[in-house]
Amino acid sequence: MERLYGKECDPGQLSPLALAFAGDAVFELFVRERLVCMGNRPVNKLHRLSVEQVCASAQSGFVEKLMPVLTDEEKEILRRGRNAHTNHVPKNAEVAQYHAATAFEALFGYLYLSGNMERLRSLFNLICGEN
Repeated sequence: MERLYGKECDPGQLSPLALAFAGDAVFELFVRERLVCMGNRPVNKLHRLSVEQVCASAQSGFVEKLMPVLTDEEKEILRRGRNAHTNHVPKNAEVAQYHAATAFEALFGYLYLSGNMERLRSLFNLICGEN
């Protein structure tokens, strides 16, 4: 599978927050597709299940789960994302969780914009326990 928009893009030149902006949507789409493919459910149930996985506390935990399998390059993207200066922390997240979630989203954005779909699927499946 290729990227949706498909225009040239060098994710190595983007800020960690720009990567996280894209990665947030990429991860959300992975989660939504997985939930929908698991069978029909009421939309409000789908929404609740999705929110449980895309919240900062969940994404923070995903970072810890992925650390043992990440490459040095991926760990560097996480570091850049974690150190990004944000002006906002959601009321339901601790600062450390929010920074870890930003790092997680930056990684997903970087991999997506790099066109590395197989790696994205592999990491997503690991998070979901489907490897």
